[in-house]
Amino acid sequence: MTEPVTEDGGAPAVGQAVFDTVRNRFGQVTGHEGPCLQLCPLAGGRQWDADPAQVRVLGRRELLRVLVAEANARSWQRF
Repeated sequence: MTEPVTEDGGAPAVGQAVFDTVRNRFGQVTGHEGPCLQLCPLAGGRQWDADPAQVRVLGRRELLRVLVAEANARSWQRF
């Protein structure tokens, strides 16, 4: 079982950074369609659907860590 997606148990808002525990991926909420959330990778890319009960909102520290890791990975792809 995962933690509640928000403190009040509601679905994350559009624009919030989340972790999809089923796909083991970080993403940003781009919309809500029926019972699903639409997520896209933080650095852009192909969108996917996620169950709101299976995502958790990222805290500031975790979001910063993920963004720095992605920037570092992109910088190494140039060589």
